[in-house]
Amino acid sequence: MGKKEIDNSIKSYREILSGIKGGSFKPFYLLMGEEPYYSDVIIDEIARNALTEDERGFNQLILYGSDVTATQVVESARRYPMLASRQVVIVKEAQMMDHLDELEFYFRQPMPTTLLVVSLTNKSLDKRTTLYKSAISNGVVFESFSLRDDMIFSWIESYIKSKGYSISPEAALLMGEYCGTELRKLVLELDKLLTNLPDTRKKIDTIEIEENIGISREYNVFELTKAISFRDSVKIFKIVKHFGASPRQFPLVVTISALFMHFSRLLKYHAIHANGAKPSREEIASYLGIMPYFMPEYDHAARNYPLIKCMEAISLIRRYDSMGKSSQRGEAEDGDILLELVYKISH
Repeated sequence: MGKKEIDNSIKSYREILSGIKGGSFKPFYLLMGEEPYYSDVIIDEIARNALTEDERGFNQLILYGSDVTATQVVESARRYPMLASRQVVIVKEAQMMDHLDELEFYFRQPMPTTLLVVSLTNKSLDKRTTLYKSAISNGVVFESFSLRDDMIFSWIESYIKSKGYSISPEAALLMGEYCGTELRKLVLELDKLLTNLPDTRKKIDTIEIEENIGISREYNVFELTKAISFRDSVKIFKIVKHFGASPRQFPLVVTISALFMHFSRLLKYHAIHANGAKPSREEIASYLGIMPYFMPEYDHAARNYPLIKCMEAISLIRRYDSMGKSSQRGEAEDGDILLELVYKISH
């Protein structure tokens, strides 16, 4: 999915939340897409704001798609609220519900006293169906997309800022590499960090991540790629030796993937400078999918690994990735394969 579509999805998500928090509700919400975190937050905000605490006991119903049919959902949605102006019916995991298309009749004529939320996890409706068309005509349809790898660091910074804190670029990079683009996991770990942060401290650094998440500040793929960028042989082989001694904690496939990503970005760096254009540092960083803070490393890496050397490194990475996944490795351990790979790359 392209960056524009993802950005538009996040913008729509924020607009929906703003409306909910402001007390503006639609008859129903259809939530779907690849990233369930956004749907989780929308559901939580609806549950928090649509009814008072006293009203929820009789007027808030949470259903699961594996336990109900579309007919049962419609029957629940057509009931009248008790001692309240509205009721809230939330259907989670709706992709597991039998005869989902039968909701179309309700979407055409929703109950004005019911706020219905239908959430599909990791699935989207076919936009050509009458069900989707009825939903988008009469309610709110939100489709989420997974973040791209190059968007995760700015997302982390934005999330931490929304909580009244800041995070160092190194710490954001570590969290992004540890959690990937799975936002549920990422938010869980970030919230844990914030909870354990001393009251007087408003910034997350690598020391907090090491103490609370268990990611070593010294031994991680970020430090390995950085050492390779600067051709720091002592540090390179110190990290590789540590990785080799803990193959479960540092799987070869993950490390090789990080090396491939690093040199792919470096290849992009060379491509930008080869066409004669003169983009700003911020534009280059955005194109590479890194924070501008890390540009000096790539400047240095580009000098140490010219275009031809960079292409050779990518070729080596692919070859050793294939070796690590096949019988070509013979009796070589993961640490042996990684050691030989980084030696050839850095020499």
